[in-house]
Amino acid sequence: MRRILLTAAAAAFAGTAMAQTVVITPEQETVIREYVVTHQPQPVEMPPELTLEVGTPLPEAIELQPLDAPDLGVQYRYFVVDGRTVLVEPQTREIVYILE
Repeated sequence: MRRILLTAAAAAFAGTAMAQTVVITPEQETVIREYVVTHQPQPVEMPPELTLEVGTPLPEAIELQPLDAPDLGVQYRYFVVDGRTVLVEPQTREIVYILE
């Protein structure tokens, strides 16, 4: 019985860790938008087999730009596609947030 409870607890913890949500405040969104407008990155064309949604890992072929906004407080990379700014976790290359 103890083994079952430990296994269930571990599975619940793993699910929670994987389902973490990135929260971007309105102030942070403003900083990001101003940064992107100032730096004018080239838009990226997404490969048709990829879905633009949080959690999608990106291939190396998609060039990520550094997001060096000092007022942001976190380090992400980003790219622009179809007028949307997409924030990416640099270590995993997973999409973490999409600004419409």
